[in-house]
Amino acid sequence: MERNYVTVDVTIGKLLDEKKYKTLKDILSTMNAYDIAVLLEDMHDSKIQLLFRMLPKELAADVFVEMDEDTQQFLIKGFSDSELKDVVDELSADDAVDIIEEMPANVVKRILRQADPETRKQINDLLKYPDDCAGSIMTTEFVSLRPNMTVEEAIKRIRRTGVDKETIYTCYVVGNDSRLIGITTIKALLLAEEDEIIESLMETNVISVGTLDDQELVAQTISNYDFLAVPVVDTEGRLVGIVTVDDAVDVMVEETTEDIQKMAAIATTDKPYNKVGVFETTWHRIPWLLLLMISSTFTGIIISSFEDKLAASIVLTAFIPMLMGTGGNAGSQSSVTIIRSLSLEEIEFKDILWVIFKESRVSIICGIILGVVNFGKMLLVDGWMLQNPSITPTIALVVSLTLVITIIVAKIIGCSLPMIAKKFKLDPAVMASPFITTVVDVVSLLVYFWIATEILGI
Repeated sequence: MERNYVTVDVTIGKLLDEKKYKTLKDILSTMNAYDIAVLLEDMHDSKIQLLFRMLPKELAADVFVEMDEDTQQFLIKGFSDSELKDVVDELSADDAVDIIEEMPANVVKRILRQADPETRKQINDLLKYPDDCAGSIMTTEFVSLRPNMTVEEAIKRIRRTGVDKETIYTCYVVGNDSRLIGITTIKALLLAEEDEIIESLMETNVISVGTLDDQELVAQTISNYDFLAVPVVDTEGRLVGIVTVDDAVDVMVEETTEDIQKMAAIATTDKPYNKVGVFETTWHRIPWLLLLMISSTFTGIIISSFEDKLAASIVLTAFIPMLMGTGGNAGSQSSVTIIRSLSLEEIEFKDILWVIFKESRVSIICGIILGVVNFGKMLLVDGWMLQNPSITPTIALVVSLTLVITIIVAKIIGCSLPMIAKKFKLDPAVMASPFITTVVDVVSLLVYFWIATEILGI
C-alpha cells in the first residue's frame, strides 16, 4: 500500500512538472477522497492549492474533510470567498462543525460568513451541544417519512430529498409532532407493494440515543447492534438527527487514542505524531512525569527509613527492583483488563466485589507459581551457581513470600482503582500503568520490610 502511494505521488508530481493538467484531473477524479487527502498532505505547499483546485466540487469537499487541520487551514488561507463557499456548500453540517471546532476564531468567522443561512443555522445548532455528546457528532441530514404515506409516496420523497442526505438506507418514521415512532429501510420499501402503508412496514421497537448521551455510548450502541446509523432524539422524543457508522468509527479511534495516551501518562492530543513539534510533545509528557517523579519520593522515604535493616542484610537490596517491577506488571495486567471491560460495559461498579474476588483467586495462583519458581531460582542460580553465600533458604523465603503478597495486593489494587474512578465520573484510563505502578511500589516495599523484620528479626 505504501509503495502504491509513492508511485502515485511520483506520477502526479511528474505530470504537474510537465503541466499535463487534463491528465491530472482525469486521474484525481478516479481516486478515493481519503487517498487524495493523504497525497496532498505529503505534497509541497505550492502544489497543494493547484491540485485541490482541479477537483470537482463534491469530491473537493470530501477530500477537505479527510485532511488534517494544518492542511485545511493552509487551503482556507489561499481560498477566495467564492472557492470557500463552494467547499462549505458541499459539506454536511456535522462535517462543517468538526472542522470549525478545530479552527481559530478568524477562520471560523470566514467559514460561517460563506455558508448559506440554512447551513449556518444547522452549524450553530450543533455547536450548542457540549463536546463529546451525541448532539455534537450527529447530522441533521436524514430521510423522514410519515406513517400514513404509501410506499410509492415514500420512494418519491426519497428520490426528491435523498440527494443531500447522509444516508438513505434507513428511513425514520415520525409523527406530526416530529416524535420518532418507527424505522424502515430502502430494502423493505423496494420489496413492498406500492400501495402498502408505511405504518404496516415500519419497526416500532426503535433503539435511539439522547442528544446529551456520551459519544462513546453512541459508538458502542452502533457497534452492539450493527447499525449503519442510530437516531438521536431530544428529551421529548423528537427526532433531531442521526449518528452514522463512519462518525462512530471516528469516535472509537479518538477514544481509544485518548485512553492509550492516558494509560501511558501523556496529556491527550488528537494531532498525529508527525504533526506535533518537540516542545509540544514535551509539554504533553512532562506534567505526568513530574507528578510520578514526586510521588516516587515515597519509595525513597521508605527505603531511607529502613536503612538500618538493609545494612544488617545487604542482600535484600538486590531484590527490590524485581519485587517492584513484578508488582507493577501484575497491577497493570489487572488494570488494563478492567479498563477495557468498563469501556465495553461488560462490568459496572456494582460488580466490584465479584471482580475483586475473581482477581484475588487469579493473583493467589499467579503469586504461588511465581513465588515457588523464585524460591528455586534464588537457591539454584543466585546461591549455588553464582556461589553467593548470602542467599540462604531464609532469605529466599522472605523474598518469595513478599513476591506472593505483592502480586495479590497489586492485582486487587489494579482491578479496584479503575472501577472506583468510574464511580466518581473519572476516566478509568487515568488509573492505568504509571499510577498503579507507583502505588504498588510503595506497598511492595512496606510488605518486604515487614516480612524481613518478622522472619529475619532485623
